[in-house]
Amino acid sequence: MGRPAVLASAALTLVGCTMGPDYQRPEVTTPGVYRDGPDIPDAASIADQPWWEVFGDPALIALVDDALRNNYNLRAAIARIEQARGLRAQARSGLFPRLGYDSVVSRGRNEFLGVPAPNGGDTSTGGFVGLTAFWELDIWGRIRRSDEAALARMASFEEDRRAVMLSLVSEVAQLYFQLLGLDLQMEIARRSTASFAESLSLFERRARGGQDSELPSMRARAALAGAEITIPQVEIDIAITENAINVLLGRAPGPIDRPRALADQIVAPEVPVGLPSQLLERRPDVRLREQQMIAANAEVGVALANYFPRLSLTGILGGASPELTAIDGGAGSLWSIAAGLTGPIFEGGRLKGQEVAARARLEEAIANYQQSVLRALEDVSDAIITREKLVEVERGLVIAVDSLTTSVSMSTDRFLSGLSGYFEVLEAQQQLFPAEQALATTRTQKLLVLVQLYRALGGGWNLADEQWTSDGGTPPPEGEPEPK
Repeated sequence: MGRPAVLASAALTLVGCTMGPDYQRPEVTTPGVYRDGPDIPDAASIADQPWWEVFGDPALIALVDDALRNNYNLRAAIARIEQARGLRAQARSGLFPRLGYDSVVSRGRNEFLGVPAPNGGDTSTGGFVGLTAFWELDIWGRIRRSDEAALARMASFEEDRRAVMLSLVSEVAQLYFQLLGLDLQMEIARRSTASFAESLSLFERRARGGQDSELPSMRARAALAGAEITIPQVEIDIAITENAINVLLGRAPGPIDRPRALADQIVAPEVPVGLPSQLLERRPDVRLREQQMIAANAEVGVALANYFPRLSLTGILGGASPELTAIDGGAGSLWSIAAGLTGPIFEGGRLKGQEVAARARLEEAIANYQQSVLRALEDVSDAIITREKLVEVERGLVIAVDSLTTSVSMSTDRFLSGLSGYFEVLEAQQQLFPAEQALATTRTQKLLVLVQLYRALGGGWNLADEQWTSDGGTPPPEGEPEPK
């Protein structure tokens, strides 16, 4: 092998060197099954389904589609991706030579281009014009590690966008189901108010006829007032919930159309949850933490490379002459190729401080990643046990409501027959009202926990960005192409 080939090989070897550790995902132990989940694990998961198949209400689907197109938090997340894309382009630019131009014109005595230069006292007009080139050879991988860190940060903002999209779908769905639950609460409050009003009318007629004292009427009037004040309280909650949905949709507060009632919503009796290990690849918040970890790992390499010298090449091609008219002549032609080597000798602990800080940021990123995995497992397990126990609660409340409904009817008949007093009627009504409210709340919670489970499992993980809307129409706003 000739000497030029040996030198070229040595140069390539140097340029290929990269300081710092290569990224490896830290060990994270995940259980074989979720706590309170199925004993026999199954890879199938509700998170594999697009959200519009999980939440089948057409009105809800239209609301979520609007939110994905118009939500301002999502637009801000996309803007953060573009910022990261621009920063990555800046970091990557150091891998390539920089070309530019320069020109200077000056007039004076005993100077040339603004620098003292004796010329016998003559007054002259000189100039310089030329192309300039600069290239830092990335011997230690400082620029490549910087690019690696910038790329990982950009990827983390991509995951942030997906997290915002999943959060947006979940929040709109939860608020919508809460709204349906409030509609049911309003229906119960109005029905209970009408029931208490009938009892009051009955007691007042009996008091006027001398069959009873005013005491039953007073007790019934108090019960009626307690039921009536529930109505404006629910109306407040409905308006606030509608306003919150509209804000997520990027529009001013207003009413929300909801043709289907809470009872018309379909909840699957069995919901597959998949394997715990799948969360590492499906939860956008966990993936975001991993990208932050990759960036921090690369920044350790940048800090280590700063200890070593930097080799750069510079070049100039142009013309320079103390006489402006001769700048383009043969005597005024100018070219130069130079190599420079610069490096630290004493920095007062600055470089060591950079390394210590970079390694500490890596340790922080690793801890954040491991914590995010535990949080993901917790979210899924919480949703599983809540969903399971709500079924038991609903079963008990259905029995209670059915029994109390019968009790109200029987106690009223007994009162009219003179077999019991007014207190038995009021007590049955007063017990039925909160039992019906509790049942409505439980049925709402069953829908809410389904949304929570879908979100906890990283729902929509297999959807491309343009597939997040149900009709495949206008996707979430896209960023601009990567800068060159």
